[in-house]
Amino acid sequence: MAAFHSPSTASIGMVLLLLIGFSMAAFAYGNFYHNFDVVWGDGRAVIQEGGDLLTLSLDKTSGSGFQSKDEYLYGKIDMQLKLVPGNSAGTVTAYYLSSKGEAWDEIDFEFLGNLSGQPYILHTNVFCQGKGNREQQFYLWFDPTADFHTYSILWNPERIVFSVDGIPIREFKNLEFLGVPFPKNQKMRLYSTLWNADDWATRGGLVKTDWSQAPFKASYRNFNADACVWSSGSSYCSSNKNAWFWEELNFAKKGQMKWVQNNYMVYNYCEDTKRFPQGLPTECTFADIL
Repeated sequence: MAAFHSPSTASIGMVLLLLIGFSMAAFAYGNFYHNFDVVWGDGRAVIQEGGDLLTLSLDKTSGSGFQSKDEYLYGKIDMQLKLVPGNSAGTVTAYYLSSKGEAWDEIDFEFLGNLSGQPYILHTNVFCQGKGNREQQFYLWFDPTADFHTYSILWNPERIVFSVDGIPIREFKNLEFLGVPFPKNQKMRLYSTLWNADDWATRGGLVKTDWSQAPFKASYRNFNADACVWSSGSSYCSSNKNAWFWEELNFAKKGQMKWVQNNYMVYNYCEDTKRFPQGLPTECTFADIL
């Protein structure tokens, strides 16, 4: 029995505790002070609750925004958002990954505000080498202003998956072998902004922002990046990399995505033959059969 209390065994136990604590810390939610920089808004972006909560604000003078300190080359990114309540028409809350330069890559969530009682539109897009035009839009099956919900981006060498509360809503596959560009070489930061876009955001710009409702506020919490971080010219991946680096949608997840697309999708560029009279983009033809 004495061996159980020996210093060597105690030391092993301490190491195990430290390893367990490290493992738990690796999956802990981020802190906005540590993970992000406020980049514009002149005081309209506020970090609160010791770094656990961030709010963006928009008034007639200015919106606001923040960006991640780290740059990523592949990863699984989660953030919980609570969107602008009430009459949010004309406002856009953007949450996206983006690189820099004229031939940039970008993976977009944009939440287009609406009149009170009317649903938000969740706008998604993928830019590759500076070219987008891959919009898909959805209504949500809940009120995104009443509580926080998790919006996730999975970006690995094979696919990009947009998810809401763990339910995939869109998949953009790597079809480079068919000549379709795919983001794979450019590191990206995570950005979020709240801004006025009443020239297009709500009913094509017909509904303008009601500034008597300002300030408009969106809230953020529980950021997590299980990702490959770019530093000093190299990419350093999390210890949990194998869980997401080759992740694909299983049968159940594909079923969930089909349910969302059948019931809540309101625009799909892959069905817009008027927009593409010369033929739909290549990925539209092959995405469902590969």
